[in-house]
Amino acid sequence: MIETFADEAALAAAAAAATVEALAAGLAARGHASLIGTGGRSPTPVYDLLSGADVNWGRVTVGLSDDRFVPITSPDSNERLVCERLLRGRAAPASFLPLYANVPSPEAAADIAEPHLRALAPFDMLFLGMGEDGHVASLIPGSPVMTAGLDPVGERYVIGVPAGVGSPPVARISLTLPALLQARITLLLIRGAVKRQIVAHGSGLPVHALLKQAKAPLRVLWTP
Repeated sequence: MIETFADEAALAAAAAAATVEALAAGLAARGHASLIGTGGRSPTPVYDLLSGADVNWGRVTVGLSDDRFVPITSPDSNERLVCERLLRGRAAPASFLPLYANVPSPEAAADIAEPHLRALAPFDMLFLGMGEDGHVASLIPGSPVMTAGLDPVGERYVIGVPAGVGSPPVARISLTLPALLQARITLLLIRGAVKRQIVAHGSGLPVHALLKQAKAPLRVLWTP
């Protein structure tokens, strides 16, 4: 079921409300909550709303589903996006768990992030976007690690992705499907007719591994 919204503002309001509810439930149940964000255009207005939300952010950890293997000073950094748009205002006290590290390779960065992501799981809320090639996180068609990343019984939660795929085609660090399925709720945020068609009628792409699984609750939020 695809939930349709008139515009980006309406979608962002619904996503922010769902996130506040999920974080509040996590805080009430365990005294701590977690939000795994994503990069790109779709989550940015959601981050803007959440930065002012009445949440006990000091007990929330924020992470990412994927990031480019670039420092936070780069405009391609998803960490930079989250810091600039979410971790400010009321949300400034939240802790941040990075995927990028200043090490020689994305695989080395993934090794550093792996135990921290495992310790944080299960996640109270996960945001995902989707490319027009059907990729989610940095599980990208054509990548030499895509098959391993989509293995539902794979041992890794975090993998390095070599350069050469995606836009921009830089090296990346990504959560795997087993890690994505650790979310208590996932919001897939998409925009435009092409992406709706992929979700509604496609098959065989990384996003469909999420759409066809029954372990982790998933909502698809779409606007034209």
